[in-house]
Amino acid sequence: MPYLISQAIDRGITPRRPGPLLLWAAAVFACGLAGAGLGVMRHRSMTKLRIAAALRTADQVLTHATRLGAALPRRITAGEVVTIGISDVWLIGRAMNVAGVGVASILACVVVATLLHRTAPPLALVVLIGVPALGVVVGPLLRGTQRAGSRYRERQGALNARLVDVVGGLRVLNGLGGSATHLERYVRESARLRDQGYRVGRPSSWVNALGDGLPTVFLAIVIWVAARMAAAGQISAGQLVAVYGYTAMLIIPVSVLIFCGFDLTYGLVAARRVTGFLNLPLDDPGGDAGPARPSALHDPESGVTAEPGRLTALAGARPADATEILDRLGRYLPAGHVTWGERSLEDIARDIVRDRVLVAENHADLFAGPLREVVAGRRDPDDDLIRAAIDAAVAHDVADDLARPVEWGGRNLSGGQRQRLRLARALHADPEMLLLAEPTSAVDAHTESAIAERLAEARSGRGTVVATTSPVLLDRADVVHYLVGGRVAATGTHRELLAAEPGYRTLVTRVFGGDE
Repeated sequence: MPYLISQAIDRGITPRRPGPLLLWAAAVFACGLAGAGLGVMRHRSMTKLRIAAALRTADQVLTHATRLGAALPRRITAGEVVTIGISDVWLIGRAMNVAGVGVASILACVVVATLLHRTAPPLALVVLIGVPALGVVVGPLLRGTQRAGSRYRERQGALNARLVDVVGGLRVLNGLGGSATHLERYVRESARLRDQGYRVGRPSSWVNALGDGLPTVFLAIVIWVAARMAAAGQISAGQLVAVYGYTAMLIIPVSVLIFCGFDLTYGLVAARRVTGFLNLPLDDPGGDAGPARPSALHDPESGVTAEPGRLTALAGARPADATEILDRLGRYLPAGHVTWGERSLEDIARDIVRDRVLVAENHADLFAGPLREVVAGRRDPDDDLIRAAIDAAVAHDVADDLARPVEWGGRNLSGGQRQRLRLARALHADPEMLLLAEPTSAVDAHTESAIAERLAEARSGRGTVVATTSPVLLDRADVVHYLVGGRVAATGTHRELLAAEPGYRTLVTRVFGGDE
Protein backbone atom coordinates (compact mmCIF):
# COMPACT_ATOMS: atom_id res chain seq x y z
CA MET A 1 0.00 0.00 0.00
CA PRO A 2 2.68 2.63 0.84
CA TYR A 3 4.50 1.76 -2.39
CA LEU A 4 1.32 2.31 -4.44
CA ILE A 5 0.64 5.62 -2.70
CA SER A 6 4.21 6.79 -3.39
CA GLN A 7 3.76 5.97 -7.08
CA ALA A 8 0.47 7.88 -7.19
CA ILE A 9 2.25 10.92 -5.72
CA ASP A 10 5.40 10.79 -7.84
CA ARG A 11 3.75 9.79 -11.13
CA GLY A 12 0.35 11.43 -10.85
CA ILE A 13 0.13 14.29 -8.37
CA THR A 14 3.61 15.83 -8.72
CA PRO A 15 3.59 15.97 -12.55
CA ARG A 16 -0.19 16.72 -12.53
CA ARG A 17 -1.14 13.77 -14.74
CA PRO A 18 -4.77 12.57 -14.10
CA GLY A 19 -4.44 9.30 -16.01
CA PRO A 20 -1.61 7.73 -13.98
CA LEU A 21 -3.14 9.19 -10.80
CA LEU A 22 -6.44 7.39 -11.46
CA LEU A 23 -4.59 4.21 -12.38
CA TRP A 24 -2.52 4.15 -9.18
CA ALA A 25 -5.55 5.23 -7.10
CA ALA A 26 -7.46 2.23 -8.51
CA ALA A 27 -4.52 0.00 -7.56
CA VAL A 28 -4.65 1.43 -4.02
CA PHE A 29 -8.40 0.72 -3.88
CA ALA A 30 -7.92 -2.88 -5.12
CA CYS A 31 -5.11 -3.41 -2.61
CA GLY A 32 -7.39 -2.15 0.16
CA LEU A 33 -10.14 -4.59 -0.84
CA ALA A 34 -7.65 -7.45 -0.97
CA GLY A 35 -6.26 -6.48 2.44
CA ALA A 36 -9.77 -6.42 3.94
CA GLY A 37 -10.56 -9.85 2.52
CA LEU A 38 -7.28 -11.31 3.67
CA GLY A 39 -7.81 -9.75 7.11
CA VAL A 40 -11.14 -11.54 7.46
CA MET A 41 -9.57 -14.83 6.34
CA ARG A 42 -6.64 -14.33 8.72
CA HIS A 43 -8.93 -13.71 11.68
CA ARG A 44 -11.08 -16.74 10.83
CA SER A 45 -8.02 -18.96 10.39
CA MET A 46 -6.41 -17.82 13.66
CA THR A 47 -9.66 -18.30 15.57
CA LYS A 48 -10.16 -21.76 14.07
CA LEU A 49 -6.57 -22.74 14.86
CA ARG A 50 -6.78 -21.40 18.43
CA ILE A 51 -10.06 -23.17 19.20
CA ALA A 52 -9.01 -26.39 17.48
CA ALA A 53 -5.72 -26.50 19.41
CA ALA A 54 -7.50 -25.85 22.72
CA LEU A 55 -10.18 -28.46 22.11
CA ARG A 56 -7.70 -31.07 20.86
CA THR A 57 -5.67 -30.52 24.02
CA ALA A 58 -8.84 -30.82 26.10
CA ASP A 59 -9.66 -34.08 24.27
CA GLN A 60 -6.21 -35.45 25.11
CA VAL A 61 -6.63 -34.45 28.77
CA LEU A 62 -10.10 -35.99 29.01
CA THR A 63 -9.00 -39.17 27.23
CA HIS A 64 -6.05 -39.59 29.57
CA ALA A 65 -8.24 -38.88 32.60
CA THR A 66 -10.66 -41.57 31.42
CA ARG A 67 -7.83 -44.05 30.94
CA LEU A 68 -6.51 -43.30 34.42
CA GLY A 69 -9.98 -44.08 35.73
CA ALA A 70 -10.16 -44.61 39.48
CA ALA A 71 -6.42 -43.97 39.76
CA LEU A 72 -6.96 -40.30 38.76
CA PRO A 73 -7.90 -38.86 42.20
CA ARG A 74 -5.04 -40.82 43.76
CA ARG A 75 -2.47 -39.09 41.52
CA ILE A 76 -3.73 -35.54 40.96
CA THR A 77 -6.24 -33.20 42.59
CA ALA A 78 -9.56 -32.41 40.97
CA GLY A 79 -8.71 -28.69 41.20
CA GLU A 80 -5.60 -29.19 39.05
CA VAL A 81 -7.66 -30.98 36.38
CA VAL A 82 -10.24 -28.17 36.48
CA THR A 83 -7.50 -25.55 36.04
CA ILE A 84 -6.04 -27.44 33.09
CA GLY A 85 -9.44 -27.73 31.42
CA ILE A 86 -10.57 -24.15 32.05
CA SER A 87 -7.35 -22.14 31.75
CA ASP A 88 -4.37 -24.04 30.38
CA VAL A 89 -5.91 -25.41 27.19
CA TRP A 90 -6.90 -21.90 26.05
CA LEU A 91 -3.45 -20.50 26.79
CA ILE A 92 -2.01 -23.30 24.67
CA GLY A 93 -4.49 -22.40 21.91
CA ARG A 94 -3.31 -18.78 21.93
CA ALA A 95 0.31 -19.92 21.82
CA MET A 96 -0.41 -22.01 18.73
CA ASN A 97 -1.16 -18.80 16.80
CA VAL A 98 2.43 -17.69 17.38
CA ALA A 99 3.71 -19.88 14.53
CA GLY A 100 1.52 -18.30 11.85
CA VAL A 101 1.55 -14.65 12.84
CA GLY A 102 5.14 -14.88 14.11
CA VAL A 103 6.49 -16.10 10.76
CA ALA A 104 4.31 -13.56 8.95
CA SER A 105 5.64 -10.74 11.16
CA ILE A 106 9.26 -11.73 10.55
CA LEU A 107 8.53 -11.90 6.80
CA ALA A 108 6.90 -8.47 6.97
CA CYS A 109 9.99 -6.99 8.66
CA VAL A 110 12.24 -8.49 5.98
CA VAL A 111 10.04 -7.15 3.16
CA VAL A 112 9.89 -3.66 4.70
CA ALA A 113 13.65 -3.64 5.24
CA THR A 114 14.13 -4.65 1.57
CA LEU A 115 11.82 -1.88 0.34
CA LEU A 116 13.54 0.68 2.55
CA HIS A 117 16.92 -0.48 1.25
CA ARG A 118 15.75 0.24 -2.31
CA THR A 119 14.58 3.67 -1.19
CA ALA A 120 17.37 4.58 1.22
CA PRO A 121 19.92 2.06 2.56
CA PRO A 122 20.49 3.90 5.88
CA LEU A 123 16.80 3.44 6.72
CA ALA A 124 17.04 -0.32 6.12
CA LEU A 125 20.01 -0.38 8.46
CA VAL A 126 17.92 1.29 11.19
CA VAL A 127 15.25 -1.40 10.78
CA LEU A 128 17.71 -4.30 10.78
CA ILE A 129 19.36 -3.00 13.96
CA GLY A 130 16.23 -1.76 15.71
CA VAL A 131 14.02 -4.87 15.50
CA PRO A 132 16.56 -7.23 17.18
CA ALA A 133 17.27 -4.48 19.74
CA LEU A 134 13.61 -4.58 20.75
CA GLY A 135 13.96 -8.31 21.37
CA VAL A 136 16.99 -7.72 23.58
CA VAL A 137 15.00 -5.25 25.68
CA VAL A 138 11.85 -7.38 25.99
CA GLY A 139 13.52 -10.83 26.34
CA PRO A 140 14.51 -10.57 30.03
CA LEU A 141 11.01 -9.37 30.91
CA LEU A 142 9.48 -12.40 29.19
CA ARG A 143 11.77 -14.75 31.13
CA GLY A 144 10.77 -13.03 34.37
CA THR A 145 7.12 -13.40 33.41
CA GLN A 146 7.60 -17.11 32.74
CA ARG A 147 9.24 -17.75 36.13
CA ALA A 148 6.60 -15.78 38.02
CA GLY A 149 3.84 -17.36 35.92
CA SER A 150 5.01 -20.88 36.80
CA ARG A 151 4.82 -20.13 40.53
CA TYR A 152 1.43 -18.46 40.07
CA ARG A 153 0.12 -21.46 38.15
CA GLU A 154 1.16 -23.88 40.91
CA ARG A 155 -0.66 -21.84 43.55
CA GLN A 156 -3.68 -21.48 41.28
CA GLY A 157 -3.98 -25.26 40.94
CA ALA A 158 -3.65 -25.72 44.70
CA LEU A 159 -6.30 -23.08 45.41
CA ASN A 160 -8.72 -24.60 42.89
CA ALA A 161 -8.15 -27.99 44.52
CA ARG A 162 -9.21 -26.53 47.86
CA LEU A 163 -12.26 -24.92 46.25
CA VAL A 164 -13.36 -28.21 44.66
CA ASP A 165 -12.88 -30.04 47.97
CA VAL A 166 -14.88 -27.42 49.89
CA VAL A 167 -17.74 -27.33 47.37
CA GLY A 168 -17.83 -31.14 47.22
CA GLY A 169 -18.09 -31.36 51.02
CA LEU A 170 -20.25 -28.29 51.57
CA ARG A 171 -23.14 -30.19 53.15
CA VAL A 172 -20.83 -31.90 55.59
CA LEU A 173 -19.01 -28.65 56.41
CA ASN A 174 -22.29 -26.85 57.04
CA GLY A 175 -23.49 -29.69 59.23
CA LEU A 176 -20.30 -29.62 61.29
CA GLY A 177 -20.17 -25.83 61.43
CA GLY A 178 -16.83 -25.78 59.61
CA SER A 179 -17.82 -23.81 56.51
CA ALA A 180 -16.74 -20.47 58.01
CA THR A 181 -13.31 -21.84 58.93
CA HIS A 182 -12.73 -23.18 55.44
CA LEU A 183 -14.00 -19.93 53.92
CA GLU A 184 -11.47 -17.94 55.96
CA ARG A 185 -8.69 -20.31 54.86
CA TYR A 186 -9.75 -19.98 51.23
CA VAL A 187 -9.79 -16.18 51.52
CA ARG A 188 -6.25 -16.17 52.95
CA GLU A 189 -4.92 -18.43 50.21
CA SER A 190 -6.78 -16.43 47.58
CA ALA A 191 -5.12 -13.25 48.88
CA ARG A 192 -1.71 -14.92 48.57
CA LEU A 193 -2.55 -15.93 45.00
CA ARG A 194 -3.60 -12.34 44.25
CA ASP A 195 -0.26 -11.07 45.57
CA GLN A 196 1.52 -13.64 43.41
CA GLY A 197 -0.55 -12.38 40.48
CA TYR A 198 0.74 -8.85 41.14
CA ARG A 199 4.27 -10.20 40.90
CA VAL A 200 3.38 -11.80 37.56
CA GLY A 201 1.76 -8.54 36.47
CA ARG A 202 4.85 -6.38 36.97
CA PRO A 203 6.94 -7.80 34.11
CA SER A 204 3.76 -8.39 32.11
CA SER A 205 2.77 -4.73 32.36
CA TRP A 206 6.22 -3.69 31.14
CA VAL A 207 5.91 -6.07 28.21
CA ASN A 208 2.52 -4.55 27.34
CA ALA A 209 3.87 -1.01 27.67
CA LEU A 210 6.94 -1.73 25.59
CA GLY A 211 4.87 -3.60 23.03
CA ASP A 212 2.83 -0.43 22.45
CA GLY A 213 5.54 2.19 23.09
CA LEU A 214 8.79 0.93 21.58
CA PRO A 215 7.47 0.53 18.01
CA THR A 216 6.23 4.12 18.16
CA VAL A 217 9.67 5.30 19.24
CA PHE A 218 11.12 3.19 16.46
CA LEU A 219 8.75 4.89 13.99
CA ALA A 220 9.82 8.34 15.18
CA ILE A 221 13.50 7.56 14.64
CA VAL A 222 12.94 6.26 11.10
CA ILE A 223 10.74 9.22 10.15
CA TRP A 224 13.28 11.68 11.58
CA VAL A 225 16.05 10.15 9.46
CA ALA A 226 13.80 10.05 6.37
CA ALA A 227 12.68 13.67 6.84
CA ARG A 228 16.28 14.86 6.97
CA MET A 229 17.02 12.90 3.78
CA ALA A 230 13.98 14.44 2.08
CA ALA A 231 15.01 17.95 3.16
CA ALA A 232 18.47 17.27 1.73
CA GLY A 233 16.91 16.16 -1.58
CA GLN A 234 18.10 12.58 -1.26
CA ILE A 235 14.56 11.17 -1.55
CA SER A 236 11.36 12.49 -3.16
CA ALA A 237 8.12 13.52 -1.48
CA GLY A 238 6.49 10.29 -2.61
CA GLN A 239 9.36 8.26 -1.20
CA LEU A 240 9.05 10.14 2.12
CA VAL A 241 5.36 9.21 2.27
CA ALA A 242 6.26 5.62 1.37
CA VAL A 243 8.89 5.47 4.12
CA TYR A 244 6.32 6.74 6.61
CA GLY A 245 3.83 4.11 5.40
CA TYR A 246 6.38 1.31 5.52
CA THR A 247 7.43 2.21 9.02
CA ALA A 248 3.87 2.77 10.24
CA MET A 249 2.95 -0.68 8.93
CA LEU A 250 6.09 -2.06 10.58
CA ILE A 251 4.61 -1.15 13.98
CA ILE A 252 2.09 -3.97 13.58
CA PRO A 253 4.51 -6.89 13.02
CA VAL A 254 6.93 -5.56 15.65
CA SER A 255 4.11 -5.33 18.22
CA VAL A 256 2.86 -8.76 17.15
CA LEU A 257 6.33 -10.25 17.68
CA ILE A 258 6.46 -8.82 21.21
CA PHE A 259 3.03 -10.16 22.09
CA CYS A 260 3.86 -13.49 20.43
CA GLY A 261 6.66 -13.80 22.98
CA PHE A 262 4.13 -12.94 25.69
CA ASP A 263 1.63 -15.58 24.51
CA LEU A 264 4.38 -18.14 24.03
CA THR A 265 5.62 -17.54 27.59
CA TYR A 266 2.21 -18.26 29.11
CA GLY A 267 1.62 -21.10 26.66
CA LEU A 268 4.82 -22.84 27.75
CA VAL A 269 3.82 -22.59 31.42
CA ALA A 270 0.42 -24.10 30.59
CA ALA A 271 1.92 -26.76 28.31
CA ARG A 272 4.25 -27.95 31.07
CA ARG A 273 1.25 -28.53 33.35
CA VAL A 274 -0.66 -30.35 30.61
CA THR A 275 2.27 -32.57 29.61
CA GLY A 276 2.92 -33.27 33.28
CA PHE A 277 -0.65 -34.54 33.53
CA LEU A 278 -0.41 -36.53 30.30
CA ASN A 279 2.78 -38.17 31.59
CA LEU A 280 0.98 -39.66 34.59
CA PRO A 281 1.56 -43.38 34.03
CA LEU A 282 -1.32 -45.62 33.04
CA ASP A 283 -1.83 -49.06 34.49
CA ASP A 284 -0.65 -51.66 32.03
CA PRO A 285 -3.87 -53.35 30.82
CA GLY A 286 -1.98 -56.41 29.63
CA GLY A 287 -1.18 -59.45 31.70
CA ASP A 288 -2.01 -63.07 32.38
CA ALA A 289 -5.43 -64.63 32.82
CA GLY A 290 -6.86 -64.75 36.32
CA PRO A 291 -7.41 -67.88 38.38
CA ALA A 292 -9.73 -70.39 36.72
CA ARG A 293 -11.97 -70.53 39.81
CA PRO A 294 -12.73 -68.14 42.69
CA SER A 295 -9.57 -67.81 44.76
CA ALA A 296 -8.31 -66.04 47.86
CA LEU A 297 -6.79 -62.56 47.77
CA HIS A 298 -3.82 -62.24 50.12
CA ASP A 299 -1.95 -59.06 51.07
CA PRO A 300 1.37 -59.94 52.75
CA GLU A 301 2.02 -56.32 53.70
CA SER A 302 -0.97 -56.27 56.07
CA GLY A 303 -1.50 -60.01 56.56
CA VAL A 304 -5.12 -59.80 55.32
CA THR A 305 -6.60 -62.77 53.47
CA ALA A 306 -10.00 -62.59 51.74
CA GLU A 307 -11.43 -66.04 51.11
CA PRO A 308 -13.97 -66.73 48.34
CA GLY A 309 -17.45 -67.45 49.61
CA ARG A 310 -16.81 -65.77 52.99
CA LEU A 311 -17.68 -62.39 54.49
CA THR A 312 -14.45 -60.89 55.81
CA ALA A 313 -14.33 -57.72 57.93
CA LEU A 314 -11.42 -55.31 58.51
CA ALA A 315 -11.63 -53.33 61.76
CA GLY A 316 -9.08 -50.74 62.84
CA ALA A 317 -8.84 -47.43 64.63
CA ARG A 318 -7.68 -45.71 61.41
CA PRO A 319 -10.19 -46.17 58.55
CA ALA A 320 -7.46 -45.10 56.11
CA ASP A 321 -5.49 -48.28 56.89
CA ALA A 322 -8.40 -50.52 55.88
CA THR A 323 -9.13 -48.41 52.78
CA GLU A 324 -5.50 -48.70 51.68
CA ILE A 325 -5.68 -52.49 52.02
CA LEU A 326 -8.84 -52.57 49.90
CA ASP A 327 -7.12 -50.46 47.24
CA ARG A 328 -4.18 -52.86 47.15
CA LEU A 329 -6.47 -55.89 46.94
CA GLY A 330 -8.37 -54.19 44.10
CA ARG A 331 -5.10 -53.05 42.43
CA TYR A 332 -5.90 -49.36 42.60
CA LEU A 333 -2.64 -48.88 44.46
CA PRO A 334 0.59 -50.72 43.62
CA ALA A 335 -0.30 -54.28 44.61
CA GLY A 336 3.26 -55.17 45.56
CA HIS A 337 3.26 -58.82 46.60
CA VAL A 338 -0.54 -59.25 46.71
CA THR A 339 -1.55 -62.66 45.38
CA TRP A 340 -4.75 -63.94 43.85
CA GLY A 341 -4.74 -67.65 44.30
CA GLU A 342 -1.22 -68.73 43.39
CA ARG A 343 -0.55 -65.77 41.10
CA SER A 344 0.73 -62.25 41.66
CA LEU A 345 -2.10 -59.73 41.27
CA GLU A 346 0.25 -57.38 39.37
CA ASP A 347 0.76 -60.02 36.64
CA ILE A 348 -2.95 -60.47 35.91
CA ALA A 349 -4.57 -58.35 33.18
CA ARG A 350 -6.15 -55.23 34.62
CA ASP A 351 -9.50 -55.71 32.86
CA ILE A 352 -9.82 -59.21 34.31
CA VAL A 353 -9.20 -57.81 37.81
CA ARG A 354 -11.79 -55.07 37.23
CA ASP A 355 -14.40 -57.58 36.02
CA ARG A 356 -13.98 -59.98 38.94
CA VAL A 357 -12.90 -57.74 41.85
CA LEU A 358 -14.93 -54.62 42.65
CA VAL A 359 -13.90 -51.89 45.09
CA ALA A 360 -16.95 -49.88 46.21
CA GLU A 361 -16.08 -46.59 47.90
CA ASN A 362 -18.28 -44.11 49.72
CA HIS A 363 -17.19 -41.19 47.53
CA ALA A 364 -17.73 -43.03 44.21
CA ASP A 365 -19.63 -40.86 41.73
CA LEU A 366 -23.29 -41.31 40.93
CA PHE A 367 -24.02 -40.30 37.35
CA ALA A 368 -27.19 -38.52 36.32
CA GLY A 369 -30.02 -40.55 34.85
CA PRO A 370 -33.04 -42.70 35.71
CA LEU A 371 -32.61 -44.74 38.88
CA ARG A 372 -32.64 -48.09 37.05
CA GLU A 373 -29.72 -46.99 34.83
CA VAL A 374 -27.77 -45.65 37.81
CA VAL A 375 -28.06 -48.99 39.59
CA ALA A 376 -27.54 -51.12 36.47
CA GLY A 377 -24.31 -49.32 35.55
CA ARG A 378 -22.80 -50.71 32.34
CA ARG A 379 -25.19 -53.69 32.25
CA ASP A 380 -28.54 -53.75 30.52
CA PRO A 381 -31.21 -52.85 33.11
CA ASP A 382 -33.16 -55.83 34.47
CA ASP A 383 -35.88 -54.56 36.81
CA ASP A 384 -36.04 -57.77 38.84
CA LEU A 385 -32.29 -57.79 39.51
CA ILE A 386 -32.33 -54.06 40.23
CA ARG A 387 -35.13 -54.40 42.77
CA ALA A 388 -33.32 -57.32 44.42
CA ALA A 389 -30.17 -55.20 44.79
CA ILE A 390 -32.19 -52.27 46.13
CA ASP A 391 -33.91 -54.59 48.62
CA ALA A 392 -30.54 -55.93 49.82
CA ALA A 393 -29.29 -52.36 50.28
CA VAL A 394 -32.50 -51.37 52.16
CA ALA A 395 -32.97 -48.49 49.69
CA HIS A 396 -36.76 -48.75 49.34
CA ASP A 397 -37.28 -45.07 50.17
CA VAL A 398 -35.15 -44.18 47.13
CA ALA A 399 -36.60 -46.72 44.72
CA ASP A 400 -40.37 -46.47 44.75
CA ASP A 401 -40.12 -45.59 41.06
CA LEU A 402 -37.23 -47.05 39.01
CA ALA A 403 -37.70 -44.20 36.50
CA ARG A 404 -37.01 -41.63 39.22
CA PRO A 405 -34.37 -39.18 38.00
CA VAL A 406 -31.10 -39.05 39.91
CA GLU A 407 -29.06 -35.87 39.54
CA TRP A 408 -25.31 -35.96 39.04
CA GLY A 409 -23.57 -36.92 42.27
CA GLY A 410 -26.97 -37.79 43.79
CA ARG A 411 -27.55 -34.13 44.70
CA ASN A 412 -31.30 -34.72 45.03
CA LEU A 413 -30.71 -37.50 47.58
CA SER A 414 -29.68 -37.46 51.23
CA GLY A 415 -26.30 -38.73 52.35
CA GLY A 416 -27.76 -42.02 53.60
CA GLN A 417 -29.73 -42.51 50.38
CA ARG A 418 -26.64 -41.95 48.24
CA GLN A 419 -24.68 -44.45 50.32
CA ARG A 420 -27.37 -47.13 50.00
CA LEU A 421 -27.72 -46.44 46.27
CA ARG A 422 -23.96 -47.00 45.83
CA LEU A 423 -24.29 -50.24 47.79
CA ALA A 424 -27.22 -51.35 45.59
CA ARG A 425 -25.13 -50.62 42.48
CA ALA A 426 -22.23 -52.70 43.85
CA LEU A 427 -24.52 -55.60 44.78
CA HIS A 428 -26.18 -55.50 41.36
CA ALA A 429 -22.73 -55.83 39.70
CA ASP A 430 -22.40 -59.16 41.57
CA PRO A 431 -18.59 -59.44 41.34
CA GLU A 432 -16.66 -62.51 42.34
CA MET A 433 -15.01 -60.48 45.14
CA LEU A 434 -16.67 -57.33 46.51
CA LEU A 435 -14.59 -54.91 48.61
CA LEU A 436 -16.74 -52.43 50.56
CA ALA A 437 -15.44 -49.38 52.45
CA GLU A 438 -17.68 -48.34 55.37
CA PRO A 439 -20.98 -49.13 53.58
CA THR A 440 -23.23 -48.15 56.55
CA SER A 441 -21.49 -45.08 57.99
CA ALA A 442 -24.35 -42.70 57.02
CA VAL A 443 -27.41 -44.75 58.09
CA ASP A 444 -29.24 -45.19 61.37
CA ALA A 445 -28.86 -48.24 63.63
CA HIS A 446 -32.10 -49.91 62.52
CA THR A 447 -31.22 -49.59 58.81
CA GLU A 448 -27.67 -50.72 59.52
CA SER A 449 -28.90 -53.89 61.17
CA ALA A 450 -31.15 -54.65 58.20
CA ILE A 451 -28.29 -54.04 55.73
CA ALA A 452 -25.97 -56.34 57.69
CA GLU A 453 -28.49 -59.17 57.56
CA ARG A 454 -29.39 -58.75 53.89
CA LEU A 455 -25.80 -58.17 52.78
CA ALA A 456 -24.77 -61.54 54.21
CA GLU A 457 -27.69 -63.22 52.42
CA ALA A 458 -27.15 -61.41 49.10
CA ARG A 459 -23.45 -62.27 49.03
CA SER A 460 -23.83 -65.87 50.17
CA GLY A 461 -21.37 -68.01 48.24
CA ARG A 462 -19.42 -64.98 47.00
CA GLY A 463 -16.35 -63.34 48.53
CA THR A 464 -16.92 -60.04 50.34
CA VAL A 465 -14.58 -57.80 52.35
CA VAL A 466 -16.03 -54.99 54.48
CA ALA A 467 -13.93 -52.27 56.09
CA THR A 468 -16.01 -51.26 59.12
CA THR A 469 -16.19 -50.84 62.89
CA SER A 470 -19.94 -51.44 63.01
CA PRO A 471 -20.74 -54.19 65.58
CA VAL A 472 -23.74 -55.45 63.61
CA LEU A 473 -21.64 -55.89 60.45
CA LEU A 474 -18.73 -57.35 62.41
CA ASP A 475 -21.06 -59.84 64.09
CA ARG A 476 -22.27 -61.04 60.67
CA ALA A 477 -18.73 -61.54 59.32
CA ASP A 478 -17.32 -65.05 59.00
CA VAL A 479 -13.89 -63.73 59.96
CA VAL A 480 -12.68 -60.39 61.36
CA HIS A 481 -9.14 -59.02 60.96
CA TYR A 482 -8.28 -56.59 63.74
CA LEU A 483 -5.82 -54.01 62.35
CA VAL A 484 -3.21 -52.09 64.31
CA GLY A 485 -0.95 -49.76 62.37
CA GLY A 486 -2.19 -51.20 59.07
CA ARG A 487 -1.33 -54.81 59.96
CA VAL A 488 -3.38 -57.72 61.27
CA ALA A 489 -2.97 -57.91 65.05
CA ALA A 490 -5.57 -60.65 65.59
CA THR A 491 -8.02 -62.72 63.57
CA GLY A 492 -11.23 -64.45 64.61
CA THR A 493 -14.96 -63.94 64.82
CA HIS A 494 -16.37 -60.76 66.30
CA ARG A 495 -17.30 -62.46 69.59
CA GLU A 496 -13.95 -64.22 69.87
CA LEU A 497 -12.08 -60.96 69.45
CA LEU A 498 -14.33 -59.20 71.97
CA ALA A 499 -13.43 -61.84 74.51
CA ALA A 500 -9.72 -62.17 73.72
CA GLU A 501 -8.55 -58.74 72.47
CA PRO A 502 -8.85 -55.73 74.83
CA GLY A 503 -7.81 -53.35 72.06
CA TYR A 504 -10.53 -54.62 69.75
CA ARG A 505 -13.09 -54.42 72.53
CA THR A 506 -12.03 -50.85 73.32
CA LEU A 507 -12.26 -49.89 69.63
CA VAL A 508 -15.80 -51.17 69.23
CA THR A 509 -17.13 -49.82 72.52
CA ARG A 510 -15.41 -46.43 72.00
CA VAL A 511 -16.96 -45.94 68.58
CA PHE A 512 -20.43 -47.09 69.56
CA GLY A 513 -20.62 -46.12 73.19
CA GLY A 514 -20.64 -49.69 74.43
CA ASP A 515 -24.01 -50.39 72.77
CA GLU A 516 -23.76 -53.81 71.12
